Amino acid sequence: MEELIAKRYVKALKGTLKPKEIGVVSELFKALASGFSDEKFLLIFESRDVSNAQKEEILLSAVKSIKSNKVNNFIKLLVENGRVNIIPAIASELSKEISRMSKNYSGKIYSDSAIDAKTLAGIGKGLSKKLGATISLEMIRNDFDGIKVEVEDLGVEINFSKNRLNTQLIEHILKAI
Repeated sequence: MEELIAKRYVKALKGTLKPKEIGVVSELFKALASGFSDEKFLLIFESRDVSNAQKEEILLSAVKSIKSNKVNNFIKLLVENGRVNIIPAIASELSKEISRMSKNYSGKIYSDSAIDAKTLAGIGKGLSKKLGATISLEMIRNDFDGIKVEVEDLGVEINFSKNRLNTQLIEHILKAI
């Protein structure tokens, strides 16, 4: 639910900002979102004893370094509508929007065996060519019996499982007999 609301806010924010400003605002919201992982910070923003004016003052002091009336008004709007809690979702959506604009995506490869950097780069290059975007891949070693490539922002998942391959091979042989 938060993601849907955040998408609307990001769409409105994107409409008012220049493309160069979006990167700066994204970094700012990442910094604000990191505060939501701190218990003391959360206590302040979830407390009913802290007024909206005080919450607004705290957030405005955190964003005053970029000196943007648009961002200040955006923060005021979030506080006014009681949407301060979606700042982490806004940071995530801004990051995704920057990826869409620059066509740079990151993905993960899951496998039980190690994959060297050269092969990893080759897979990333092949996917980049096929999808028309720049894709950088990160290796995550786990107990998956095969290999799984996932680029979440593009909704791409490629999966080769040894068990599935064996099952399909047996089915094919049985059909041939």
